[in-house]
Amino acid sequence: MEQDEIYLIDLWRIFSRGWMWFVAALFATLACTYAFAHLVKRQWEATAWIQIGQVGQVVSGQDPKVEPLQRVLERLQLVPFENEILKSAGYARDSSVAQLYRKSLKLEPMPYAGPLIRLTVRAYSRQQASELATATVDQLRLVHQHLEEMPLKSARARLAQIEADLQTAEADRARYQQAVTPRSKSDAASKDVQNPVLASLLLANKNEEIRGLLQVRTDLIERLSPTYTYETSMMWPVYVPDRQAFPNPELTWGIGLLLGIFLGASATIARGARRRPA
Repeated sequence: MEQDEIYLIDLWRIFSRGWMWFVAALFATLACTYAFAHLVKRQWEATAWIQIGQVGQVVSGQDPKVEPLQRVLERLQLVPFENEILKSAGYARDSSVAQLYRKSLKLEPMPYAGPLIRLTVRAYSRQQASELATATVDQLRLVHQHLEEMPLKSARARLAQIEADLQTAEADRARYQQAVTPRSKSDAASKDVQNPVLASLLLANKNEEIRGLLQVRTDLIERLSPTYTYETSMMWPVYVPDRQAFPNPELTWGIGLLLGIFLGASATIARGARRRPA
């Protein structure tokens, strides 16, 4: 039993006799690591923050966003939608760039920040990664422009109608104002409203109506302002680090060194075990 035990002195003897095996395995692993680090295609990662567009003037209780957050996430992962993005960027759907785009596309919802969607995608160059991230946002904007067309048209038509009603109400108020003034009594027969008391009552009602129309118009104009109504866009420019995302030099060489030490030690011990007498 004691003869089968391995002590530190035995390990030292094994490594002192088979150090060449250790060095050879370590050198071979580092050589493979060097080849991998220089021959594999480098990848850069682009990050974009997408703000979902909205129409401020919508029916009460309805989400002002053009499209719900979860639906946008599902749309961005649809293969036909990704094919449209690649086509707009000038890449074939079966190219290596397209395969890397689909594989590396990551979406992180940020519901408490807008909501926003943080998008990351990889490509074989910094410019290529930035183009793909921008093309993704542009294609989503095109889809959302069609979705927000009808709500915007309805809101603008309502604003035009309120403007027309306001002009009519102001014209009526001017007539009623003339009917209640003393200088208008001489030609009261030529007026639509001949009773000054009735004209005063109608003038008060018309003033109230005008105040209501002005308030509605102000609220609607504010809702259609860029603060509450905007298109789908990027909150900030696309960010692409100067350093490549893959392969990571430090991580690659660290793993290669650890793997080389492990393989070298294993090869040395295996060699020592074969030379050890039965």
